[in-house]
Amino acid sequence: MGPNPVDDPLLPPIQVDENLVTPGVIGFVVTLLVAVGAILLIIDMSRRVRRVRYRGEVRERLEEEQASAAVGRVEGDDEDPRPVA
Repeated sequence: MGPNPVDDPLLPPIQVDENLVTPGVIGFVVTLLVAVGAILLIIDMSRRVRRVRYRGEVRERLEEEQASAAVGRVEGDDEDPRPVA
């Protein structure tokens, strides 16, 4: 295996000021925007999942009511068991 190019004595060492190599304000703002966007997406997704779950529950209740109404009619009731509004 050859020598590591970073340890090559012919390459000058990199002199970097650590204070200039920070993300700075722009990096903070971009990170903040990404975090806020992710939070908004999570909130929106939880609302959509909740809405789908509630619709499924309502659909099940309606199917149960229709099934019980159909059973009531099959047993000999020709009238609709629901009250007339």
